[in-house]
Amino acid sequence: QVRLVESGGGLVQAGGSLRLSCRASGITETIAGMGWYRQGPGKQRDWVASIASSGITNYADSVKGRFTISRDNAKNTVYLQMNSLKPEDTAVYYCNFVPSDGRLWGQGTQVTVSS
Repeated sequence: QVRLVESGGGLVQAGGSLRLSCRASGITETIAGMGWYRQGPGKQRDWVASIASSGITNYADSVKGRFTISRDNAKNTVYLQMNSLKPEDTAVYYCNFVPSDGRLWGQGTQVTVSS
């Protein structure tokens, strides 16, 4: 059974940095595309960034230039380096496949950015 577990969230001041991790278990082959998504208070869950097995990355305009997604296929782990954080980045961050699989949403990891 595939399971995705996010970690690395926390409370940080505006301008600070955090690195999120997502470890996938129960997978026997390299995942084609992985992504990070987030859901802010009172908002819908939105796509943030994605990375293909080739390493090609894509970002939402709101995080372009500040966030970097990467992956370690040997560890079945995807990372999200978040720099220059803003209060509007406050959200629960989730990882999932791209396109997302509704069965795999986990608990996410809370990121709170104070002004």
